[in-house]
Amino acid sequence: MNLNPAELLKLLNPVFNALDGLIKNYGVYLYLGFVWLALLAIAWIFSGGLRRRMKGNAVTVIPCIIFTMQPPRQPEPPVVDIEVEQTWNDDDESTD
Repeated sequence: MNLNPAELLKLLNPVFNALDGLIKNYGVYLYLGFVWLALLAIAWIFSGGLRRRMKGNAVTVIPCIIFTMQPPRQPEPPVVDIEVEQTWNDDDESTD
């Protein structure tokens, strides 16, 4: 059964009219009911209602920040640069 949009609208028109009448007459009560249902659903979710249904490995992860003390940074030792003159014993200099 392949319905085009015009035929579908003809079939659903009584449903839309019934919903319009229901909202017109009882809209405030429907709104209040949905608000209370939403609050109850949020409270159920926060109390862990969704986690209770899971089977298997349920792991609780607690995030934390760990501060560690590091020893004070030691200054690097100075670099000692020693220049050494090397003299070669030549025959010229040894004949004094």
